[in-house]
Amino acid sequence: MKPLIVANWKCNPTTLKGAKLLFGSVKKGVKNIKRAEVVICPPFVYLPVLGASAFAKGYGGLTFGSQDCFWEKSGAFTGETSPIMLKDIGCQYVIIGHSERRRYFGETDEMINKKIKAALKAKLKPIFCIGETEEEREKGETPEILKSQIEKGLNKISKKEIKNIVIAYEPVWAIGTGKPCDIDEAQKMGLLIRKIIAKFYSRSISENLPILYGGSVDSKNAAGYVKEAQLQGLLVGGASLDPKEFIKLVKDVTKT
Repeated sequence: MKPLIVANWKCNPTTLKGAKLLFGSVKKGVKNIKRAEVVICPPFVYLPVLGASAFAKGYGGLTFGSQDCFWEKSGAFTGETSPIMLKDIGCQYVIIGHSERRRYFGETDEMINKKIKAALKAKLKPIFCIGETEEEREKGETPEILKSQIEKGLNKISKKEIKNIVIAYEPVWAIGTGKPCDIDEAQKMGLLIRKIIAKFYSRSISENLPILYGGSVDSKNAAGYVKEAQLQGLLVGGASLDPKEFIKLVKDVTKT
């Protein structure tokens, strides 16, 4: 399985010119890298402008994803973007349940579950984010929090459907703090997630489910999460906005 490296640009850059420059640099830097799948998730407004439809089938390992989606395919939902719209312009992935969506926009596990189901129906691959806060971690509640998020987020998702889902472990306390999760701890969390998935589904499904790490990832620690912690990829935030840093990160992860 190729490592999956997802660039989450969040609400950046603030100009179309900046987005084009960033995308152009990354595209050029990773186009010959065959040992990883690189997914670019820019803000909605840049997806069609950057040419998502032209990359629908991949280009040198480069594909497109969205940072979010709504759970309805169409209708009177001002400001929302449906999975069908995203699929139509060439997206293959969609990030769902990011901690910033939970924190700033009040997304619940039930809302996230509806989004995952809608994304799957539109034949998008959900990147389902889970993770604990610093307070929950200090109280030793991490296992219960992850179990609850997985159980509710994947409610009534079939064994067949979950094979098209990617789970991203993003400890909230590490996101944007410059304090990444320790490699050994990330590995333990990956094993814990597989144990939870095995309980709800099967050991076989658990063993084949891609698990990514996200939270203050950069070129200095990226390879460790894949090669040492044995996770299947990364969800990259801030480092994905620096083309040199991001390209180096991808090369380090794929270096033999």
